[in-house]
Amino acid sequence: MNDNELGTYLRSWREAVTPEEVGLPPGSRRRTPGLRRAELATLAGISVEYLTRLEQGRDRNPSAQVLGALADALNLSLRDRMVLRRLTKEADGGDPLVCAAAPPLSRTPRPAVRAVLDRLEPTPAVVVNWIGDILAHTTGYARLFGPIGVLDGERPNLLRHVFTDPRARAAYPDWEREADNLVAHLRHDVPLRDPYAAELAEELTVTAGAEFADRFADLAMAPRRVGTRRVEHPEAGQLRLLHETLALPDDGQRIVVHLPADEATAAALDRLDGRHPGGLRAVSRAS
Repeated sequence: MNDNELGTYLRSWREAVTPEEVGLPPGSRRRTPGLRRAELATLAGISVEYLTRLEQGRDRNPSAQVLGALADALNLSLRDRMVLRRLTKEADGGDPLVCAAAPPLSRTPRPAVRAVLDRLEPTPAVVVNWIGDILAHTTGYARLFGPIGVLDGERPNLLRHVFTDPRARAAYPDWEREADNLVAHLRHDVPLRDPYAAELAEELTVTAGAEFADRFADLAMAPRRVGTRRVEHPEAGQLRLLHETLALPDDGQRIVVHLPADEATAAALDRLDGRHPGGLRAVSRAS
C-alpha cells in the first residue's frame, strides 16, 4: 500500500486541474494537462520547494493554513477537503482521539434500522457496513439482486461480488463505474487505519489484481451517494434504477435504496414482487 497517500492525493489533484479552471492560460509544451508545481505553489502562496516536499512525502505535517490554501487553489469540494485533512492526520501518525473514538466494525443493524427496512418493503433496500458487508435487506432487494449472486456466500460483500463474481460484469453494463464507486466508499468511509478495510483490500489485491489495486491507489475518487444504476437482470431484463444512500454515522453503516427510474423498470419490479403493474411508480432525478 502507498505510504505517501497525502503526497499522492495532492499530486493527483494538481495533475487533474487544468490551468483554465484556475484562471491561468493553457500555455504550451505541457507534459500533462494539469498544473505545474510552480503554478500551484504560486496560487497557494507557498514555495515550490515546500510543495515538492509535501508531494514526495518528505514533509507530512502541513499547517491548517497551508491545507486551506492548497484546497482553495485546487477548488476542492467540502468532501475533498475533508479527505485532504484526514490524510494529513494519517500521514502524521493519525489523530489519537479520532482513532480511539473509531467504532468497531458492526455486522448487525440496530432494531430501529431493521424496522426502517420493514417499512420500505418491497422496495429494494440494503444495509451495509463501511467495508461493504451486507447486514440486512428487504425481500425486494433479494428478488432483484439475489439472481445475480450478490447474496451468495456466508458473508455477502458488495466488493467481493463486483470484483470476483463473473456474473457481476454481465449484470452491470457500467461495471467500471460500479467498481469505482465501491472502492471510493472503501477508501473514504472508514475510520483511520481500520484493520478490516486493510484486510479486505489485501484480499482483493490478491484475488482481483490490478483492477482493484489501481482503484484503491487512486485517492481522488469520491463515492457517489445518489445516481442511476443499470442492471441486466436474468429474469426482468434491462432495468434502470435510481439509488439513494442514507448514512448511519453512529453505526458506520448506510442504507442504499433503489427506485425505478422509468415506467418499464417499475413494471418489471412489480412483476418480480408478484404484484399487479402500477404498485411502484417511476421516480425521475428531478422529482
